[in-house]
Amino acid sequence: MKSTILAAVLAVSATSAFASAEKYILDPSHSQVIFNYDHLGYSTTYGMFSGFEGEIMFDQEDPAASSVSVSMPVIEMITGWKPRGDHFMTEDFFGAAEGDLITFTSTGIEVTGENTANITGDLTMNGVTKSVVLNAKLNQAGDHPMANKPWAGFDATTTLVRSEFDLGQFAPFVSDEVEVRISIEAQKAD
Repeated sequence: MKSTILAAVLAVSATSAFASAEKYILDPSHSQVIFNYDHLGYSTTYGMFSGFEGEIMFDQEDPAASSVSVSMPVIEMITGWKPRGDHFMTEDFFGAAEGDLITFTSTGIEVTGENTANITGDLTMNGVTKSVVLNAKLNQAGDHPMANKPWAGFDATTTLVRSEFDLGQFAPFVSDEVEVRISIEAQKAD
């Protein structure tokens, strides 16, 4: 789901300095996926994934032919409260073990504006694969002032229905819809 953002944003950049298809690698130290859901109407609860891996192949001549793929370990979820994080890893939700991944692989990019796109892709989570659409925006593309190499930054949003991924425990009291905000940076591969 995170990788999708990169491809869409790169694909729509009218001022992009990229040549033909080039590989960009996610910067895990500056990329996050933040999610939130309603808890019984009393609060909005937040969580985060960070430290994931991914890449995009960007084709400037044909942005719709670009691709994105991303993966992140389920057990790297941060909830802000250890007992909640531990509960999410049980059979009530993910039943996660070392090596279990959430993956996103783009299947299409629709340019919607000068710096925006809808990125469609297959999200696999908890052993279930569903098509999702990310509303993506290119924040900036150019030479990174410290790394001295091409860099790009993107934001994206989507809403997931957790029961579609067999994660619907306590719904509808705990919201079945989960809002997802993605912010990533990617560097041109050496």
